[in-house]
Amino acid sequence: MTDYFSGHADSVVAPATRGVAVTPHDVNALADIPKALFVGVGGDLVGRGVNDTGDLTFKNLPAGSVLPFRAKFVRATGTTAASIVALY
Repeated sequence: MTDYFSGHADSVVAPATRGVAVTPHDVNALADIPKALFVGVGGDLVGRGVNDTGDLTFKNLPAGSVLPFRAKFVRATGTTAASIVALY
């Protein structure tokens, strides 16, 4: 299969090229900082961005939404959204 975009530079606004399932955890950070988070099952998401000093709560995210948030943490406490995928 030909990838016509393989010679283009990657950036935070370019489409993701891989995804990794996220298991929310109160202490462990994500292994890598993603471009965005996909929410498969709607609800609240508690996280901390790469430059934040405190946690943020994203309320009532709909199922199937893409949150353009460069998260360092996705917390278990307070997160009711599920099937979260980090997009890189």
